[in-house]
Amino acid sequence: MPGQRTHFEIYGDDPKSLAAFYATLFGWGMEKVEGLDYWRILADPTDPDQVAGGLTYRPRNDPKGWLQFLDVESVDASIAAAEQMGATVVRPKTAIPRTAWVAVLADPAGNMFAIWEPDPTAFPMPEPD
Repeated sequence: MPGQRTHFEIYGDDPKSLAAFYATLFGWGMEKVEGLDYWRILADPTDPDQVAGGLTYRPRNDPKGWLQFLDVESVDASIAAAEQMGATVVRPKTAIPRTAWVAVLADPAGNMFAIWEPDPTAFPMPEPD
């Protein structure tokens, strides 16, 4: 359903240690994604299909904190509508391979949030030569 929170991400300079911190503090399961510096957060470690969020390295210019992801029908349409209302694109539309399209926006007051369009065929476009 559009506008529902899909998951969250936590950013840090040492994600492996941060994963251990949250696993100990909240009992979350942490599953490292093969080939990526990314950990899936399983709020219920007994149910690996219930991914609550992710943990990775902090993007260079992003502030500290957690980022909420909201489900949308179209990342492109949502970006266009948000920009018309005064939002700015912080991170452009990006593919999460075989999962979704995502973009990070800042509302007119500068509050950041991510929009998420599920798409099992999403894949990054090759860089032009």
